[in-house]
Amino acid sequence: MNVHAPALAGAHLPDEQTTAFARDAIDDLSQRPKRLSPKYFYDATGSELFEAITQLPEYYPTRTELSILRDRGSDISAIIPKRAALVEFGAGATTKVRLLLENCAISAYVPVDISSDFLQGQADALRKDFPGLDVYPVAADFTAPFVLPEAIAGLPKVGFFPGSTLGNFEPYEARAFLRSARRILGEGAQMIIGVDLEKDERVLYDAYNDAAGVTARFNLNMLVRINRELGGNFDLSAFTHRAIYNRGRHRIEMHLISKKSQTVRMLGTSFAFRAGESIHTESSYKYSVERFTALARGSGWRARESWTDAAGMFSVHALVASD
Repeated sequence: MNVHAPALAGAHLPDEQTTAFARDAIDDLSQRPKRLSPKYFYDATGSELFEAITQLPEYYPTRTELSILRDRGSDISAIIPKRAALVEFGAGATTKVRLLLENCAISAYVPVDISSDFLQGQADALRKDFPGLDVYPVAADFTAPFVLPEAIAGLPKVGFFPGSTLGNFEPYEARAFLRSARRILGEGAQMIIGVDLEKDERVLYDAYNDAAGVTARFNLNMLVRINRELGGNFDLSAFTHRAIYNRGRHRIEMHLISKKSQTVRMLGTSFAFRAGESIHTESSYKYSVERFTALARGSGWRARESWTDAAGMFSVHALVASD
């Protein structure tokens, strides 16, 4: 699941973004199989539901990554250059970055995400708590090229991409993101990145099919948003949440399953569903340490260090831009 969701919680969607949502939704629901992009999970309600998911007993990634960052803080500090600029791709709630700021000699922080209002609020809070830190928020789509602030031009660059967000990308998209990050950060840059690991399938199943049904509400909220923002007439009671592990592709898949044959309309376009037909809303790829380091190596990065929790549930990697 996308851990930069909090950054979108208070975002006001301008007209061009609403138009993009409509275009993507119509195109994706016209495909076979049908799909919807996970980036549209995160309206205010979706962001709140995601935050609730991170607190569930079944959902291990957030607390496990936090434990790695906390326990390995001195190791991470030892490899980050003094007075570096930390660039966080998809900045959300500041819980994780604060652990780095407390342990490392960071002189500038550049949070990057789409919501300028949210970023400014987070920047103000960090300036108050870390008075010696220069904070330069950048409102941009972190998956696309953007320009770093001129003020950090002369500083060593360290990218930060926590959470399991990389797993939401298809492998070719993950490679494209890592190449883009390398170009943005420049020669000699480093990257600290969190990656979810392969594990017992029952653990994965439970994490995405929690007993309280929060993930189901999170998934179905995509249809609520389409109804509200795009004039859809989805009947939520006619769809059910399903998350499965696709062993061959090393990924969890989240789906919304139509309970019956039905036709749904949105913006003048009709979409027919068969009973049992799926809308694929998200994939979450799980990696071994070896498969991820190979992916990074093919994307312009060399693995310097890798850390996992004692149970091998999650991993944090330090990468260096390769020549």
